[in-house]
Amino acid sequence: MTQSRLPLNTLGIAFGLSGLAGTWTTAAAALGAPHAIGELLWLVAAVAWFTLLARYATGISHPRDVAEDLRHPALGPFAALAPATGSLLAAHLATFLPTTGAVLVWLLFAVSTAFGAWFVAGLLTVQRPLGTLHGGYLLPTVAASLLSAQSLATIGQRHVALVVFAAGILFWLLIGAVLLARFATGPELPAPLLPTLAIFSAPPAVAGNAWWAIDGPHAGVVHDVLLGTMVVLLLPHLFLLRRYARLPFAIGFWAFTFTAAASATYGIRLLTLTPSAPHTTLAWLVLAAGTGLVGSIAIRSLGLLHPHFHLPVSWRLS
Repeated sequence: MTQSRLPLNTLGIAFGLSGLAGTWTTAAAALGAPHAIGELLWLVAAVAWFTLLARYATGISHPRDVAEDLRHPALGPFAALAPATGSLLAAHLATFLPTTGAVLVWLLFAVSTAFGAWFVAGLLTVQRPLGTLHGGYLLPTVAASLLSAQSLATIGQRHVALVVFAAGILFWLLIGAVLLARFATGPELPAPLLPTLAIFSAPPAVAGNAWWAIDGPHAGVVHDVLLGTMVVLLLPHLFLLRRYARLPFAIGFWAFTFTAAASATYGIRLLTLTPSAPHTTLAWLVLAAGTGLVGSIAIRSLGLLHPHFHLPVSWRLS
């Protein structure tokens, strides 16, 4: 009997874990945090990535199943998390196995680019209800481009990374403006999609980490602009905490995790550019906050492993 297919947003588990692994790797270099924690998290993220992809594959009985999932108006964009997470894992692998890691980064960049181009073609030609748009629509273009740029820069392809970075910024401006108009004038986001508002706030930190990899560890106007933008986009979530707290816990909460991890990573990098006791203390607090958020969601997710547990229809967004 064929198992039911995993919803594509479950890929956010490996994505969030890889983001936290990057945070601890950064903290090891900048704050002297235990290096082993970061490496353990990379391993856990890799296992989660392989496991989720394998579990998804077991639910596929025909190629049209994949096509149906990719075209799903709410869950389809989350397919971008498969190559995006793989790219982060490959870039880290390149620090140990340079050739293997570099080949995988290029391969996953090609997959991300192909999916992003197909996704944009659909945006240009397929009419869709305004209410189906959500923060996850930034994943196939903005997140995929900026994370590919970071990975490419990590393996020494700075020029290509800069080109890809520019594409990510372009789509951030274009799709971000559309999403803001949708949030302000369209129907209210359904409860299962409310956590995707976190994805809307992710690009400044993701872009900042990519630029760090491209331009090196030093201050500049780009970081000033991205820092200010990151703060402006994160602050509204303080006023949304009560709404988030009222939501029943769901797998969609992993949408919070990569934004939290990427923001923590970027914050630690900027705070440790000018070492001082207050900056170091604040950087440790940022690390603790990011780890606490991702860790709490991971712990609550363990409850979903119960053998008799079934994803509610609302989680599948079908």
